Amino acid sequence: MYKKPLTREQALQKIKHYCAYQERSHSEVKEKLYALGAWKKDHDEIIATLIEENYLNEERFAIAFAGGRWRIKQWGRVKIMYELKQKQVSAYCIKKALGQIDEDEYAKVLNNLAKEKYLALKSDQYLVRKKKTMTYLLQKGFEPDLVRSALEKIK
Repeated sequence: MYKKPLTREQALQKIKHYCAYQERSHSEVKEKLYALGAWKKDHDEIIATLIEENYLNEERFAIAFAGGRWRIKQWGRVKIMYELKQKQVSAYCIKKALGQIDEDEYAKVLNNLAKEKYLALKSDQYLVRKKKTMTYLLQKGFEPDLVRSALEKIK
């Protein structure tokens, strides 16, 4: 079925609604414009309009994304950073977003996750438990040196 391309105004309205629903990155907006079938020549103009009208803000998106992944999914900084890079967020915005994570809370959550995982693996041998716990925490995106120090505190 052939889809009729949207006019610039129709695409702008749909994208405004898309951006108002939740924070979006520039790459997500571009993908949505392609999916809507908007003319390629209008993409830059639409994105510029969204930025001017404050529907689209990369820094605000990065802070919201990092905060959500940290609070809800308890991801570490490494995983959050890679996800933001994948969404083509600038290095400045990534640094600012990761700076919003409280150091004390970060260490406390890491220690709690390490302890919970280690105690959940009580049927395995000591070294196996330690390795599985370390692998789990690294997959969550925590820094290797912080993971090692958290595991040493469990003993």
